Amino acid sequence: QVQLVESGGGLVKPGGSLRLSCAASGFPLDYYAIGWFRQAPGKEREGVSCISSTDGSTYYTDSVQARFTIFRDNAKNTVYLQMNSLESEETADYFCAAGPGTYCSHYVTRYNYWGQGTQVTVSS
Repeated sequence: QVQLVESGGGLVKPGGSLRLSCAASGFPLDYYAIGWFRQAPGKEREGVSCISSTDGSTYYTDSVQARFTIFRDNAKNTVYLQMNSLESEETADYFCAAGPGTYCSHYVTRYNYWGQGTQVTVSS
């Protein structure tokens, strides 16, 4: 059974950090491009970051550049999103997604498999 499970969300104060995990089962993540998305209440799902399957190239939306880092641990079949200097506007449900092939994208249509999401709340 193909499954993606996110974890690592929670409540953090502005300026704080969280590391989200996206663990895959039923398929090898290293053959898939992986994206991280977020969706705040009443807003569209937004592509935050992604990582390609073979060359490890990455993408970050402008607002998270230099604060977020996406990386893989293929031995654990897991992709991570390290989030630093979090801002209150970044409160949202965070989702990971997987799509076959090499290059990643910040468009939702690139991905076949989605996790259930993990909630991130940035508040003092």
